[in-house]
Amino acid sequence: METARAAERLDQAARLLPGPLRQRVAALPLERRAEVEELRLRRGRPLSFLTSEGEIFLPDTAVTGRDLDTVLELASASSVHTVLAQVKNGFVAVPGGHRLGLCGTGVVEGGALTNLRELSSLSLRIAREFRGLCWEVLPKLWGARGLESTLILSPPGGGKTTLLRDLIRAISAGEGCPPRRVGVADERGELAAVANGEPALDIGPRSDVMSACPKAVGMMTLLRGMNPQVLAVDEITQPEDVEAMLQAAGCGVALLATAHGGSLADLDRRPLYRRLMAQGIFGRVVLIENAADGRRYSVTDGEGRPW
Repeated sequence: METARAAERLDQAARLLPGPLRQRVAALPLERRAEVEELRLRRGRPLSFLTSEGEIFLPDTAVTGRDLDTVLELASASSVHTVLAQVKNGFVAVPGGHRLGLCGTGVVEGGALTNLRELSSLSLRIAREFRGLCWEVLPKLWGARGLESTLILSPPGGGKTTLLRDLIRAISAGEGCPPRRVGVADERGELAAVANGEPALDIGPRSDVMSACPKAVGMMTLLRGMNPQVLAVDEITQPEDVEAMLQAAGCGVALLATAHGGSLADLDRRPLYRRLMAQGIFGRVVLIENAADGRRYSVTDGEGRPW
């Protein structure tokens, strides 16, 4: 069931590809399609896909500039100017929770990227759902205070968002734990993929989502208006994100968050995270590591002691 569902998610995202490239993806065996985490299109190069094993090229394919333009046109419903604010950030949120990363020639004004032209490569990241993925770590996230605030840590592409989404789902549903109301600050639409007010991805029955607004604004709006017991946010990147999390923690709300890094030592070298960790907010840290036989999950306390 999970294999078929994962393959369907890839097929959904692959609808953005031009016909010949889409057909090559559809021809992959079911088990292989279920493993695909990203599709990579680089001008003049073969189409490739990423799995936990690495990047694999599809022979006898050659991506053209027109292919890149077509993908962006489909991702923006033939209205690129309507997604310009996202293009400035280097990506476009795609219906279904997928994410299209962009590279090309930047148009810079006042020191800020305002547009992209002459696309050179695209990365179509597949929103993946694996119900039950969280069970390896969820029992370790509970302490004397109930659910401990938890930081999920891995390098880019390590599966942080997928794990976070399944934790939200299980905690909201009360699977093996007391159910909790979860407020989800989903700035890029990757966690819940809300469309017409309804999540396209399973985040559980007691989750409330603020989409398409800065994470800090979303967290504060949820905290003031929705009485969450847990706040979830993907990728802490800005000082205002840290401020919002500090305020929420002071209100007795448990936090679920992700950050880029390969270890707690990585966080300590970056002032943004150093301040957050110094406050002792996170009672648990989940580290995701890629290994030859798949991803491995380890849980420590906030000081790095194994749990």
